[in-house]
Amino acid sequence: MYAPGPFQETRRDVMLEAMRNAQLATLVTPADGELHITHVPMTAATDGDDGLRLEAHLARANPHHRVLAARPPSVAIFHGPQAYVSPGWYASKAEHGKVVPTWNYIVVHAHGRLEAIDDQAWLEDQVRRVTARNEDGRPTPWSVDDSPRAYFEGMLRGIVGIRLQVDRLEGIWKMQQHRSDADRAGLIAGYAAETDPAARAVGDVMTALERSRR
Repeated sequence: MYAPGPFQETRRDVMLEAMRNAQLATLVTPADGELHITHVPMTAATDGDDGLRLEAHLARANPHHRVLAARPPSVAIFHGPQAYVSPGWYASKAEHGKVVPTWNYIVVHAHGRLEAIDDQAWLEDQVRRVTARNEDGRPTPWSVDDSPRAYFEGMLRGIVGIRLQVDRLEGIWKMQQHRSDADRAGLIAGYAAETDPAARAVGDVMTALERSRR
C-alpha cells in the first residue's frame, strides 16, 4: 500500500480500534487468476500480546469460501472516516494561492492467511458475538434467541465461517499532518462548519491529532 511517511500509522492499538469501529471490511483474496472480493463485517480478537485474528461468515452460495482450502494470502481493508478537503480552508490560500483539493481518510489493511470454518457451534458463537456487539445498548436489544430455533439453525446452514490470521497491519491516517499549524487549524474550522457527519468525524480526528501534538 502506498503510504507517505507523514501519514503512516504503525500503532497496533490505534489500528485495532479503527478496525473495531469500522466493522465492515472489503475482503480480497487472489485465486485462480482472479480476485475474490466480498464486503463483510469482521470481528477482531487478540491472542496474547501479538496475535490477532479476524472472524466473519459468508453466504454458502458465495464462491469466495471455496478457494480457501490452501489458506491463500488475503487482505481485509477497513475504511474509517473520510471527507473532501476544500482548498479554501487553508490559511496559505490567502498567502500564495498554491493549494489544490484533496481527500482526508483513514484506512487499515490487515494481511494474513484466510481459512474457511464449517462448524455450526463456531458459527453460532460468531453470529451471537456480532449481534451482541451491535444490539447492546439499544432500548430493546434483539437476541438470536428471539428467533425460532429451527429457523435460526436453518440460517446457520446457509453460511460458512472464515478466519483471517493476521500477520501484518498497515495503516494510513491522511489528515494533512504535513501542513502548517495554520493550515490544519483552517481545516478543522472548515470541517466544524460542515453538516455532513463524515466531514465532522474527520474534523474530530484532526482535533484529536492536534491534542496529541502538544
